[in-house]
Amino acid sequence: MAPLPPETPLWQPSAARVASANLTRFMAWVAEREGAAFADYAGLYQWSIAAPERFWPAVWAFCGVRASRGWDRVLDDGEGGERMPGARWFAGVRLNFAENLLRHAGPAPALIARHESGQRREVSWDQLRAEVGRLALALHRRGVVPGDRIAGVLPNLPEAVIAALACAHLGAVWTACSPDFGAAGCLDRLGQIRPRLLFVTTAYTYGGQRVECRWRLGQVLAGLPSVEAVVVVPGWVGEEEAPWLLPQAGAAARAIPYAALLAEAPAADAPPPYAQLPFAHPLYILYTSGTTGAPKCIVHGAGGTLLQHLKELSLHTDLKPGDRFFYFTTVAWMMWHWLVSGLAVGATLVLYDGAPFFPQPAALLDLAAEEGLAVFGVSARYLAGLEKAGVCPARTHDLARLRTVLATGSPLLPASFDYVYREVKPDVQLSSISGGSDIISCFALGNPLLPVYRRELQCRGLGMRIEVFDVAGRPVVGQAGELVCTAPFPSMPVGFFADPDGSRYRRAYFERFPGVWTHGDWAELTARGGMVIHGRSDAVLNPGGVRIGTAEIYRHVEALSEVLDSLAVDQEWEGDRRIVLFVRLRAGATLDEPLRQRIRATLRDNASPRHVPAQILAVPDLPRTLSGKLSELAVREAIHGRPVHNLDALANPESLAVFRALAASALAALAPPVARPPRGSATLRDEPAIPRVPPRRAE
Repeated sequence: MAPLPPETPLWQPSAARVASANLTRFMAWVAEREGAAFADYAGLYQWSIAAPERFWPAVWAFCGVRASRGWDRVLDDGEGGERMPGARWFAGVRLNFAENLLRHAGPAPALIARHESGQRREVSWDQLRAEVGRLALALHRRGVVPGDRIAGVLPNLPEAVIAALACAHLGAVWTACSPDFGAAGCLDRLGQIRPRLLFVTTAYTYGGQRVECRWRLGQVLAGLPSVEAVVVVPGWVGEEEAPWLLPQAGAAARAIPYAALLAEAPAADAPPPYAQLPFAHPLYILYTSGTTGAPKCIVHGAGGTLLQHLKELSLHTDLKPGDRFFYFTTVAWMMWHWLVSGLAVGATLVLYDGAPFFPQPAALLDLAAEEGLAVFGVSARYLAGLEKAGVCPARTHDLARLRTVLATGSPLLPASFDYVYREVKPDVQLSSISGGSDIISCFALGNPLLPVYRRELQCRGLGMRIEVFDVAGRPVVGQAGELVCTAPFPSMPVGFFADPDGSRYRRAYFERFPGVWTHGDWAELTARGGMVIHGRSDAVLNPGGVRIGTAEIYRHVEALSEVLDSLAVDQEWEGDRRIVLFVRLRAGATLDEPLRQRIRATLRDNASPRHVPAQILAVPDLPRTLSGKLSELAVREAIHGRPVHNLDALANPESLAVFRALAASALAALAPPVARPPRGSATLRDEPAIPRVPPRRAE
C-alpha cells in the first residue's frame, strides 16, 4: 500500500464508534448539566481550559469519584497569588485512592497476569479487594501510617498492584524500582525516601534466562537502614526461603515471605477502614532521570492522580467497564501507574512479565488475541521492531476486539503509523501519547472522535492549557518550540521529596518561563489542534524512548581509574537514538576493547542495561561552560554537524573541533558494536522493544 498524502487521515472513527464513545456521552452530559453545548472537540477543549472550576467537577461527577467529604473550593491560588506552582485543588475533600479503584466486585477478573513462559493467573474483583484488605491490615498491624514510604523492587506482578493499593488504603506512599536496576540505581532513588518496608523477588526470568537478584538486593538493603522488613514475593520462578537473605546487610531477621505477612491478618479479620485523606495527600513517588545529580523524587497526590487518570482513560482512551487493558511496562515506569488506574473504570488489567519478543516476535500479539484485548499499549520502538521483524498480525491474529493501540516512550515514526494500518489492523485507533513521570499523566493523547494523521498526536488533553513557545516565550503554531502548560492542572506534583521550600521543584519546571510549566519537550502544535513531538529539548538521553540522566552514567564510568572525565549524548541513528559516550583518559591509558568492556559491564551492573552506550570514543578534551559544567548540548549539535550557538558560554570552545570532525567521519560511519538480537531473543525490561544491549546476565 503506497503512503497516503500527508494531509489524508489514516483513520476516521465510524458513526457507531462516535455514538458509543464515553467522550460523546460526556459532551451530552455537560450540555445537560452545565448548559454548555459544543459542536466539536475543539469547543469542548476551549471550555475545559477557560472554565477549569466547572470542567474538573464535571469529570469528577461523570466518572463517579467517591469521597467522604466534598470540596470547599475547586481551585485556590497559592500564597501571594502564585498559581504556578502554588495552586491548590479541591480543598476540603476527603477521599481514598484505593477505595475508588476497588469499588467493583464480583467473580470477573480484575487482573490477568501473563508470563513469557506461558504461565497465567487470574485475580477476580472479589479476590483483589480481599487481598488488598488483608495486606492493608497486616501493614497496619506493623505500624504503617499515612505518609510512610513502602517500596518494591518487583517485576510486573499482581502482588505489585496489591501492595500499591494496600499502601493507598492506609495512606502510605508507594514507590518502586524495576528489578533490572543496579544496586546504585536503586539506592539513588530509595535511599532518598527511606522506605519502611521493601517488597522484592529473589529472581526473575527474562528472555528465557533466570536472573538472580539476591546479592544485588543485599547491597541495596545494606544502604537502606530504614527498612524494617523485607517481604519476599514468590513471583513466577519460585523463591528460596528466607535464609537467602543477605548476611552482609544483617537482614536475615527482617525477611518475611509474602504469604506469612498475609497470615498476620487472617481473612476473617476485618480490614481497617479506607483512610480518608486530603486531595493532595501523597500517593506515589516517581523519579526524574538524574541529569544533574541524584534523581529527584517526585511526589504525586492521590486526588490529582485519580482525577487526571479517569479523564484520560475514560474520555481520551475510551476505556469501558469489562474492557481488557494492557500496557507493556515495568512497575517503575509512569505507564504502570496509569495502567493500574484502569481499575477505577472497571477494566480488567492484563499484566505481562517478560521479554516482548520472546519466545518469538509476535508474543505480545498472541497475548492480545488470546485475551481479547480492547486497548493494547506499547512503546513506539516496539512497533518499529515488529515491522523490522516482518510481523503481519492482520494476516495471522484475531484482533477483532482490539479498538485502540497506544504508543509512547518516544515519538512514533511516520513509518510506524503506516505499518499499524497496513499490517496490524486497518480500523484501529492508533493513539500516540505524550506526558511523563513529572505529571504522571499526558499532555497530548488520543481522541475517539477525531481522525488519526501520520506523525500527530490527536489532541491536547482536556483541561490542560498546552502551548508551544518560541525562544522568546511567545506561543507559536506550526513551528517547533518548547512544550509548556500555562495554567495549573490537578496532577501537578505535590512537590519533590525532601524539598521543604520547593526550590528544586521550581527550578525543574518554572525557571525557563516563570509561572509556566516547561516540560522539556521539543514540540509543534498543528493548525488542526494536533501535536508533533520532536524529542527532548534538554540533555536527557532518550535511547528507544527511555529517559536516562547523564549523571547516572558519569558517576559509574568515572569511578574507573583510567577515566578522568566523560560525556554522553544522544546520536540520531536509524530512526531512533543511541547513546554515544566520550571519555577523557589518564595519561598512558588506552581505550582498548578490554576497557570498553569494563565500562559497559560497570554501567550494566550498577545502573541498568539501558545505560550502556552504543559507542565509546576517546577524546582529548570535553567542552565546559564558564562555570565548569559539561556542555552535552554543544557536543550533541556538533556530532550531528549542526551549528553550536553561544560559543561564548564555553570556556574551551576549541574542544568542539574533534566532535565536528567525528560528525563527518568515524562516528557517522560506525555501526553499533553490540549485535542486534535475532528474532525471538530477549529485549530490555522497560518500554524499548529493540535493545542495543543484551539482557542482564545472571548474577
